[in-house]
Amino acid sequence: MKHQNLPSWMKQLTGFAGVIGASALIGFPAWAHINSNTTVASATPTQQVAGNVKIAASPAPMAAAKDIVAIASGDAQFKTLTKALTAAGLVPTLQGNGPFTVFAPTDAAFAALPKGTLDDLLKPANKAKLVKILTYHVVSGSVLSTSLKSGDVPTVEKTPLKVVVSGGKVTVEGANVIKADIKASNGVIHVIDKVLIPADAK
Repeated sequence: MKHQNLPSWMKQLTGFAGVIGASALIGFPAWAHINSNTTVASATPTQQVAGNVKIAASPAPMAAAKDIVAIASGDAQFKTLTKALTAAGLVPTLQGNGPFTVFAPTDAAFAALPKGTLDDLLKPANKAKLVKILTYHVVSGSVLSTSLKSGDVPTVEKTPLKVVVSGGKVTVEGANVIKADIKASNGVIHVIDKVLIPADAK
């Protein structure tokens, strides 16, 4: 039977039945298509839509997360870090594929440095020293807090960091990890409350 010969209300009913049939074939509940097309399109394998109903991942590609530099530059607590990365010429590196783990000092951590230290580090003449200090905050690979264990962790700068995991807290060379596991497209950021300086850069 051709749809053009049907009354309008029957055409609507036929269309509705088609949606139900398609839903059954691909495993999605019919109401998800009718009432929440956006939710279905953006669902992840673990996203719950209603109660305990889980929807499979959409075939459409998900938007990639921001890279480490994009996250840092968009966060008000990392203004000084972003400025330092730019002065050191490390922005392209931390925008690369990585992955990297960055122990990122806050603006307050930089402000706690001895007076004049930051200004000196940002001078072009001290670029090599600034690079050394900043790469001391970077570890190759993406290391989540759940994978951190007490011990020495090699850095991009080559000098290892001493990590201590105790009582549910993590310290890195005496700096407290105050926020962990900020995930980026090319690694992870752990926020720390102190600027780490290798012994031969002090």
